Amino acid sequence: MAGGIFSPLGSCSELEKANCHPLVCLLCHEPYQHPCLLDCYHNFCASCLRGRASDGRLRCPLCGHPSVVRGGTGLPPVDRLLQFLVDSSADGEEDVQCANCDRRCAKAELDTMYFCNTCGQPLCAPCREETHRAKMFARHEIVSLSKRTKDIHKKCPLHEEPYIMFSTEKKSMLCINCFRDMQGESRAHCIDIETAYMQGCQRLDQAVMAVKELQTSTREAIVLLKAMIEEVRNSASEEEAAINSLFGRMQEQLSERKKTLLKAVQSQHEEKEKAFKEQLAHLASLLPTLQVHLVTCSAFLSSANKAEFLDLGYQLMERLQRIVKLPHRLRPAQTSKINSEYRAEFARCLEPLLMLSPRRSVVGSAGAIGPGIAGANMLPGGQCSKTLMVPSCPPASDKMSTGPMVRKPTMHRYISTKVLLAEGRETPFAEHCRNYENTYRMLQMEIQGLKDQVQELHRDLTKHHSLIKTEIMSEILQKSLQMDVQIAAHYSAVEMMRSVFEEVWEETYQRVANEQEIYEAQLHDLLQLRQENSCLTTITKQIAPYVRSIAKVKERLEPR
Repeated sequence: MAGGIFSPLGSCSELEKANCHPLVCLLCHEPYQHPCLLDCYHNFCASCLRGRASDGRLRCPLCGHPSVVRGGTGLPPVDRLLQFLVDSSADGEEDVQCANCDRRCAKAELDTMYFCNTCGQPLCAPCREETHRAKMFARHEIVSLSKRTKDIHKKCPLHEEPYIMFSTEKKSMLCINCFRDMQGESRAHCIDIETAYMQGCQRLDQAVMAVKELQTSTREAIVLLKAMIEEVRNSASEEEAAINSLFGRMQEQLSERKKTLLKAVQSQHEEKEKAFKEQLAHLASLLPTLQVHLVTCSAFLSSANKAEFLDLGYQLMERLQRIVKLPHRLRPAQTSKINSEYRAEFARCLEPLLMLSPRRSVVGSAGAIGPGIAGANMLPGGQCSKTLMVPSCPPASDKMSTGPMVRKPTMHRYISTKVLLAEGRETPFAEHCRNYENTYRMLQMEIQGLKDQVQELHRDLTKHHSLIKTEIMSEILQKSLQMDVQIAAHYSAVEMMRSVFEEVWEETYQRVANEQEIYEAQLHDLLQLRQENSCLTTITKQIAPYVRSIAKVKERLEPR
């Protein structure tokens, strides 16, 4: 059978459905013919693999692992062990004929047959009792047929002498001549056949136990992976259902809010249009009056003499001045722009559904140290993780949940502060922002320095396994605790300014919204710094015992 007519197995599920007999090829489903062993330890017939190699590489039809093939045949080496099992199995399936009485023994009666290793002939049970009980056959080695010894495994092919020794160095059997030809150093590694057989059986048992353990672990891993695949499938279904449900509710909310906004736009349109029409009617009635008085003045100047002018002119001037001083609405009382703030309204109606939080926690809190600050990355069972994880934001806390929502990240807060200060308006909040930026920048630089030191120590400890001085750990821990006190004090100072700023925030809506967002972002940044410092403190405490242990070992190895 040519290997080209067989297609590779698609997956391991096909292997489970296929015949998994250890002496049957997985491609042709026939007993192995010259089985070849690939680098991935999968076996296939030589005919099934012929023609599959390309550029000196042969990809396994089962797992796809490439194997390097050498020689002109383009095939991997023959598996001698599997070939031995195949030959042994074939021998056991043949009908055996007794060499003495020519009696044929069926396959089911092979257990009653014997084999004389000395004569090299099979014997039935009666012939064994009748013929090989004589004294001349007393030295003949008679064993069960299944345990017969083949000549190829009994005598040395080089010297035609029986094997008597085994070399543990070369892993080969030796006859008396092979043993004599060996050097004296190599003879020390030679033992008798029986001892080598016993030792080999013990080592094989150990290897079998290891493979059985791996087999058990593999089966457990397969069960786990199948369960996880099912969980993934269920999770995907649940996620799809949640997405569809949320999308439906979002559509409903958006549709309702759309109707409300359209009504608000229509109401603003009607109000503005009515006001503009009333103002237009007033100005339309004012224009003829002005035109009449201008014509009157022109006619009066052209027809009146000096006496008539002095008599009626001042009266005309007073009338014109009173007309000018009347409250005429020449400018629009309001803008023509209709503003419904639809973006903010749509976002506001979606917030309860999405539970939006611009600064969501990436790790669960365990052992809170301060307001809104998690203590450490905890594993199940209360054990702390040894992996350096510095979260970018703290988890939601009581302190943050009671205050306004933080809407601007640190960079946006920084830019907004710059814009606010660039306006040049001297306000209490602007002065506070100047002082805050200086203090925050100083605290941030110190926290970054501590973070770099802890990361370097953690890398040296876990990756390079280098020795670390205990004094450095104590110094970092002390600085971290001091930074925690400074950040807490600065946070309290900023928190105490809330009442002062709330009075200023009543002036204008837009300015209040901007300043509140900047203020809450400032508090959040302080909480984030304190969170990072807390994580650094926890990690430092975690690796401190290892540092002290290494320091003790170093003192023993290098005493002062």
